[in-house]
Order: sequence, then structure tokens, then C-alpha cells
Amino acid sequence: MAKTIRLVLQCSRQIQKKHGSHETNVRQNIQLKIGPMDLLIVRQRTWQYFLISGPALDEVCEAQELATAGEVILSAAAWEQCEQQSLRTRRCEGKRARKVTDMDWMPWSESQDVLRRLVQYPMEHRLEGEGAMRPPLMPHDPDAEEEIRKYIPEAALRKLDDRVPLDFFSELRPVTSLFVQLRLAAGSSKEDFCVILRNASRMMLEILRPHNGEINKVLLFDKGCTFLCVFGLTGEKLPYESVHALQCASQISYACPMMLREIQAVSVAVTSGTVFCGVLGHPLRHEYTVIGQKVNLAARMMVNYPGLVSCDAVTYAASRLPPHYFKKLEDKEMKGLEHPGTVYEYLGITKEDIFGMALTTERSEELPLLGREKEIDLFRSCLEAYKELGQRHILAFEGRLGSGRSHLLTELAHLGQEAGYRVVAMKLVEVNMRQSFSALRTLMARALGLHDCESSSARQSVLQEKLQGTIEESSYCHLNDIFLVEFPVSDKVRKMHETERKNELHATWTKVLEKVSISPSFLLGRRRTTTLPAAGSAPQQTTCFFQTIGGEFGIVVIGNAHFIDLASWSIMSPVLRNISLFMVISLAPGYARTENFRKAAADNTTPQKITYLRLAELKPSAVVQKVCKSLGVVSISRDLARFLIQRSSGNPYYCEELLRCLRSNDMLLFRTRRQGEKAEDNWESLIIEASSLPAPSSSSAGTDGRVCIIRPDVNLENTVLPATLKEVVLAQLDRTKPLKQMILKFAAVIGPVFTTQMLSHILPADVRHKMNCLLDMLVSDNILKWLKDTELPEDAQEGPAICPQAEHGMESPCLSRKAVQQQCSVLAFRVPLLREVAYELWPARQRGTLHRKCAAFLEQHAHKCQSCGQGDFVAFHRFAVTSTQDGGSCRSPAEQGDSCSWEALVLAGEQLKRNRIRDTEGMLAAESEQAAELPSKTDGKSSSACSCECEAIVESVLVPLARHYKAMGDTARAFYYLLECAAAYLHVSNIYMALMKLNEAEVLRNSVAERAKVIARFEEATFFSLKGEACWRMGRVKLAKKMIRKALSLLKRHFPRTIVGAFVKSQVEKLPCAAYVARRASSLPQEARRKRLARLLRQSCCLSLLEHLFSLEGTPSGPTFSRLAARMKANTDRAADSYWAADSRHRSA
Repeated sequence: MAKTIRLVLQCSRQIQKKHGSHETNVRQNIQLKIGPMDLLIVRQRTWQYFLISGPALDEVCEAQELATAGEVILSAAAWEQCEQQSLRTRRCEGKRARKVTDMDWMPWSESQDVLRRLVQYPMEHRLEGEGAMRPPLMPHDPDAEEEIRKYIPEAALRKLDDRVPLDFFSELRPVTSLFVQLRLAAGSSKEDFCVILRNASRMMLEILRPHNGEINKVLLFDKGCTFLCVFGLTGEKLPYESVHALQCASQISYACPMMLREIQAVSVAVTSGTVFCGVLGHPLRHEYTVIGQKVNLAARMMVNYPGLVSCDAVTYAASRLPPHYFKKLEDKEMKGLEHPGTVYEYLGITKEDIFGMALTTERSEELPLLGREKEIDLFRSCLEAYKELGQRHILAFEGRLGSGRSHLLTELAHLGQEAGYRVVAMKLVEVNMRQSFSALRTLMARALGLHDCESSSARQSVLQEKLQGTIEESSYCHLNDIFLVEFPVSDKVRKMHETERKNELHATWTKVLEKVSISPSFLLGRRRTTTLPAAGSAPQQTTCFFQTIGGEFGIVVIGNAHFIDLASWSIMSPVLRNISLFMVISLAPGYARTENFRKAAADNTTPQKITYLRLAELKPSAVVQKVCKSLGVVSISRDLARFLIQRSSGNPYYCEELLRCLRSNDMLLFRTRRQGEKAEDNWESLIIEASSLPAPSSSSAGTDGRVCIIRPDVNLENTVLPATLKEVVLAQLDRTKPLKQMILKFAAVIGPVFTTQMLSHILPADVRHKMNCLLDMLVSDNILKWLKDTELPEDAQEGPAICPQAEHGMESPCLSRKAVQQQCSVLAFRVPLLREVAYELWPARQRGTLHRKCAAFLEQHAHKCQSCGQGDFVAFHRFAVTSTQDGGSCRSPAEQGDSCSWEALVLAGEQLKRNRIRDTEGMLAAESEQAAELPSKTDGKSSSACSCECEAIVESVLVPLARHYKAMGDTARAFYYLLECAAAYLHVSNIYMALMKLNEAEVLRNSVAERAKVIARFEEATFFSLKGEACWRMGRVKLAKKMIRKALSLLKRHFPRTIVGAFVKSQVEKLPCAAYVARRASSLPQEARRKRLARLLRQSCCLSLLEHLFSLEGTPSGPTFSRLAARMKANTDRAADSYWAADSRHRSA
């Protein structure tokens, strides 16, 4: 035993040394215990948990409280039986356990002897090569697999059944973790313990499964057990996930002590955040679990806040529940967590919810409703028809999450109030769907004015006053539990059976609802003189008659009507068929109530008229106006507008969350723009000038002239999505099967548009044969789309016919696409956010590997098109920087990839460019961007005359290459390709994009600590020369000269600043040196010769531009400097010709 303890302790120290520190900054605490253990198996028909218990496990739990990061703890029992002379330890204060500080290492031969004595199973089952101490499960009967599946979590089973490779099980996934601690009564036997665990597990699963939650771990300790439950694993993500978890936590906290009397206390903690979800452990003993800081936080909260349902600040915010659902708890120090944040107690349903759930009718002046003119006009026309004809009418608006349903209903309710109607407005949440009579109670409480009553006696008085003559006195007691009143229970009700009581309750509800609803005889009601006002005008006088709830209101507005509970709807539905009522509701897709309303609207035989309208996405111009209003500015930058339009897809909530994320992370800058103010002549002001949009007419009034731009050091492409949006989009992604998700994750690394050849290049070999069939399925699911050679309308671009195997969900190879794939092998994501969410699921190491594969594929095509010579956009760029840039990784033009790949990349690039331009259509930005992408007036080349494919290649090859290398952390290569991007955009006269890439390169350059070791001198010179050319194209002549002089200085070709210097320099340039240059060119090795040639060609470009700039200068010295630049350029060109000739002779030889 002593030798065994020493061996285990030695392994513990090795684990601590090798794996003690990780990216999460959470080190491992190792506690070493020995003692008897008990095996427990808790099982039901479809699930089983394998558990151990005993004194040694109890000591582990106790010792964990003593351990801090980087420590190994030895229990008292282990200390008594170990080789104490070989250990250096320190006693834990107040405990018998020992803390190991150092030890004498066991020789290799001795450790192997101990190991052989430990291994007692047959030799044929040992796995020496794998280093396994115990044999894996090796079933020999057909039923064993079914039994083993019961131990595997459902999320892992789905991936196994879909044949996802084990290497790609793991994800960085936002989930909600729920820790439950059950403290049992003292003296429970082992048999009782098993029964309690089984019953508790079954009860929890019954609560969790309707909410897509599952139990991941069961841990035992001396006085009870702990359950780790997880929401949002692969295939299980739901919208409102935090709400689901909090509801389950509340139900578990209430149900366990009620149903299981042996449980003395229940502590529940809920946290939300990104964690590692995947397989851990030995290759033959994987475990599917979740680990991360948020999981640790939940465990600490469970211990520090016993007997409560607690949650962290992220869960509190993500739930979007009213504040009265929570109570802030006092801050406590938690072991291993420096800043745990605010902790709340979840109170669940309170008295305020019975009479709350109001939808505000006050419009926000700061955030007016934009882009909903069609919906407002429909409301006006329907209300006018209701007023004139008295027809019962339901106006239903369907919109997905974040489409602005609540904002629209608030505006409509406000318009109804302005027209003189009393409006009863309420907004339901998902909790209401699981509470009987919740919607009906809320509606009637607000209609009867009970929400203003503070006591039960006041509510009783209101009910007696409003319902007098409607229901019998003996029936008032039916309202006690509903409205929290205390009417005495009548003898009639007391004698009723349960069924009779339910029927009587139903009848009472019906009478009350009919009382508070609009009467069919509304024409006999009192007279009002009002009508709906036009937008921005005062109410106009006219005549209308209506009978209301006591003659007081006429419009019912229900937000989130898809959350109406079944009990409420069973009463409301028949009443709505028999009364004249004008109701406005909002619905979300995917709910049974929504589908019922949609069918009723299409059915002309229904007694009530239902007008059903789906809310469309906001137009780009409305998105820009909304952002300007939110920020209080007259204009925003073009990049910010494009980012919000692309990512939000016209969804107002998405736009708000993205904007909130940018502001909270300090990514925005605000500048005051004054009329007639001259901009500073520097690079920063040039970028601001180029990226700013003209002010929309609707944003100009009432603002202080501020404009909003992106901070220069911020790259929006690398912006992490807000957790709220990630949850919504991930819920959509999880509707697809695991293998299709895996394909999407690989495609997401490539980009928003990708080729099938490149996707096949990075896919695992055992999945490639399924690629075509899986892509067909994703196209049919409207997640991807095939691109055609000609641009078609979005709705006209349908996917190809699905192969028979795809229709039946089979994974066999699909050949029906083969002919089409040769012509059109490019696909695109339909929803940009979905691609970003899929990309963020990758663990960092796997993500870097895939970026490297993508870069290797694209580098074959990183050159000009055939019509432009197939060289680098920066001449001889790849040969000039071999010290920092591996020139061997870039193939020469003759060795480039096949023509099919090139054509596909050209098609992908054209689509990317269309996306960039199309996203700003309809805005004032469209005109300014098109102007920025036209050639400048000083440029003699016309982009329309250039029919090359270079611009498509820069979009699909060079820009992605810079992104891939930045993601890999390779600054040198990323800078290299950013320069290539800028040169390519200048080559095709897209000045705006050239400026943006140069600005991105400057941010990257400034982030490098030791710049000279990372960025070559030639690249520095190229950077400034490209900036000079861009400044010239933008009309900044003075700034262009400054940049070109800096570039020439770095290229060791100084250009004088004074007339005297120009005279001296011109005399030097007249000296003959052609023979010397030719001899030197011939004597240099090829690599040095090509480096020199690249530098000469860059010098020639700079001098040519200087010659042109000085020729335009209207000063006496201008012609002098222009002639000097021309002479220097001529000498440089002759030298370049000599080096070119020498290189040609070398290649021919």
C-alpha cells in the first residue's frame, strides 16, 4: 500500500506540473485519498448513472475546501500508510490532512514493479500501448451496446448516431448550467440512499426534459448529492434558455422536499455563459461533459447560498424577466473566483405578476417606430371599419424574435388612445403559458382596474362593484385563488364535487369575460366624437358609438399572444366569436397558437374577421435611421452601417443588441462635424472623411452635428457576437442534425461564401464522400444557397433537386449534383449571423488548424488574373520578404491550382462584392460608396475598361488570407496580405476599400512590439508608398508627398526637400553607373537579385508618383523636383532592366 500511495502521489505531482495551468487560469487541485468505496448504480428504463460513495470520497469533498490552486492534499488515512520519509509535507491548519510540498521520486524500474502488481486483470485485456490501467468495456453480447448507451448523455448519443467523428465532438458553446444540491436526513442507509437518488433523478428529468435540459453529472458527498444539469447542449438549444432553466430550478426546489421527505434542504444555482462542451479523458475512456468558469461559479453559488435558487448577473439579464422576479443577494467571497459578480435570488411568480404584465402605451420620443408605415396604415383602416360597421375584428401581426412586435403594439396602442379609445394592453411571457388562467386573469385584472388595488379588501370591493348582477354571490369564492381575494366559501360550492366545481369555475370565468368585453349592442352605447389622428397631427372630430367594459374601453392589445395558456383560451375563444371586439395581437412563429390564428385568418367561414400580417425586415435606410436616432448623431460611418445591416438582417432587436455590444466595448468614436470646417491633413482625418456617410434627411434635424465612426483599432469582422443573439441563432442552428452542423462549422471557417473544392480540402477524409448530399440538405433547409453564374432574385435562387438519399435523411454519397457542381461549385450562407455563431463554436486549437488549411489552399491563387500577368499585386512581393515571409509557401504562377478552382473563386469573389454593395442599397450610402469605388479623376485608367478578374480574386482570396493569418496569430503573413489587398484594390481603382485595408494594416503594424523583427523593411516602405498613392487618389497631395518621401527613405533612395539638395542630387544622378549595375546584377545569387529587383520596382513606382505630383504643383520649385524625380526614375528603371535581364538569363540557363 505504501508503494502504491507513493506511485499515485508521483503521478499527481506530474499531472500538476504538466497540466496545472490553462487558458482559463484555473489550476488543478489534487486530493489523494484511500479507503473503502461503495458502488451505486441508479437506473431507469432509458438512463443509468454509475456512482461511488464511501469514507474516502467524503474525505475528498472535505479536503477540497482546504486545497488551493497548484496543491496536492494527502488525507490522514493515506498519510498513516505512506512512505513518510520520502515526502516533505505541511499539516493543514486544524486538520489531520497533509499538504505535500516535495517528494523523492521513485525510480522507473520500481514504479513499473508497483504498476505490474496493481494490474490484476487478464493479460489479453491489457492495453500497454495506450497506457491504460484498467481494461475498457469489451461487451460480447448483442444487448451490451444498448445497456452502455444508457450511460451516455443524449447530446453525445446524437452525434454518435449521426456518425460525427469523435475529434469534432467538442465545442465552445454558450449553455446554462444548473447545480442542484440535495441535503439528506442523517442516518439514511445505502438502500434508502439508492431509492432517494433514483426518485430524485426521475423527478428532475421529468422537470428538465420538456425544457431540453439533461443531467450531466451526479456527485455524492457525506450528507447528500449534487446534480449538474445543462441546458443548451448540441441539438437542445432553445430561445429564452435562461427562463427555462430558472423555471426548472424553481420547480426542483419546490418539488424535491415536497415529494421526498428524506430531503432536508435543496440549494440550486443557475449560471449562463460559454463553456467547453465535449469529450475529455483517455482516448479509450472519453467522458462527455462541460467545464468552464461558469460551471465553477454555479458550484460555488450553490454552496454559498444554501436553500435558495440563485443565479448570476448574466442569467438575470438574459432572462429579460421583470425585476420583481429577482432579489439581489449580498456579495460573498467564493473560492477560486476573484470577481463572481452580482448574484440574485430567483423568486419566481409573485403577486405583481397576477396584475402586472402591462404593455406600455407611451411611445418613446428618443426611439420612434421606423419602417412600419404599412402596419400603421392597416391598423387605421381596420379600426375605422370597426368603428363604422361594428364588425368584430382581430388584427394579428406575426414576427420572429426581435422583429419589433412590442414596439409596434406600443405605437398602435398609443394611436388608439389618441383617438379617444380606452386601451387595455398587456404583454405575456413564456411563464404564462404554463399557468392556468394566467392570460385571462391578467386581462380581466387590468380591465377591471385591479392592478391599482394594493390590498385584497380593495380588490374585493372592486369585484363586487363591477360584477354586481353578473355572477351569483355564492360564486364569488371561485375568484379567491385567481385574484388573491378572500370571499367566504359558500355552502353551495363546498358541497360540489371536483368536476362540478371546475364546470362552475369555467362558467364564472365566461360570465366575467362577457361582462368586461364589448357588447354586441355597441350601437346603443354612449357617443364619442373622435377619430384616429394622422401622423403628427391632433385628433380630428367625428362621431362613433361603442359600448365598452362599463362604457370605458374599446381596444384590447395582447403582446406575445402565442403564450396564452390553454385554460384561458378555452374560455376566450367561444366568447370572442359572439361579441364585437377589436383586438390587436402579436405572435411568434413556431407555436401552436400562431398556427391556429394563421389558419383562422385563411378561413373565410369564421365568424370573426382576422387580418393576419407578417412583419417584414426593416429596409437598410430604416436601419441607418434607427441607429442615428439611437446614437443621437446625424451620420454614421459606412463600415458601421454595413456591419449593422449585414448582421441584423433588418431585425430591430438584432440591430439594438449589436449596437449595445459595440458601445459597451468602447468600439465607437463620436466626432462633431461643423459646416465649412477644414479637415486636418493627416491619415486619421482622411479615414474619417472616406468612411463617413452623408446625413439622412430624417436625422439632420434636432441633432448637434455629431457623427459616429468605428475606432481605428477595431476590426468589426472580429467582433464577438452578443450572448443574447448567439443564443437565438444557435437555437436555429441546433434544429439541424449534428453532421450537417459539422459541415456548417467547417464552411464557417472559410467565410460567408465558399467553394466546394475548398470545403472538401479542409474536411476530414471520412466525411468528404458525404459532402454533396449534406450540402443539398442544407440548401433545402434554406441555410445555404447555391450561386449561379448570373445574379437572380433571392426568391428565385432555389436549390437543385435533392437526391433520393437526401430526402430520406440517408448519408450515402450523392451523385446527382456532379454535373452541376462542375459549373457552379460556390455556396453562400443565407444568414450571416448563423455563420458567425457556427464559427465561434470551434475550440481555439482546432480553429487554428483549419485556418492554416484554408490559407494553404488559397495561397495557390494569390496572384493577378491571367490578363494582368499573374504576378503579385506588389511587384516581386513574395521574393522581397523571404526573411519574414516564407516565400516557398506561395507557388509561382505556373504552379497555380487548377482552372476549375480559379473560376469558382472568381464567382465567389463577385458574390462577395455584390453583397458588400447590395447591403447599402436604398441608403444615401449607396451613391457615395459607388463614387468611392470609381476611379479618381486624376487616374487615367477606367475600371469599366478593365475586364480582368482581379477584384473578384482580392475579395475571395487575398482578403480571406489576411483574415486566416490574423486568426492564426501570424502577424507577418497577415501584414503581407493586407498590403496585397490594398495594392489590388488600387489596381482596380477601388479607393475606399484600399484605404480600409491600409488602415487595417496600420492597426496591425502598431500592435507589434518589436516591429523590425516581424515586418520587413521592404514591407514598411510598401506600406507608406501605398498610403501615398491612396492619398493622391483622394486629392490629398501634400499628405501623399509625405508618405512617398517616407517610403523612398525606407527604400534607401532619399529624395531631397530643398532646391539645393535637388541640384546636388541631380548631378549625382547624371553619373554613369549602368556597367557597374549590370555586373552587380549578374554576380548576385537569384534570391538577392530578386529582392533587389522588387526594391527597384517599388522605387520606380514612388518616383513616378512624385514626378506627377510635382508637375501639378504651381510653385517655382515644382518643375525642378518633377524633373529630378523623372531622372531618378529613369536611372532606377535602367537598373531594374539590368536585374530583370540577369534573372531571365539565370532562368533560361
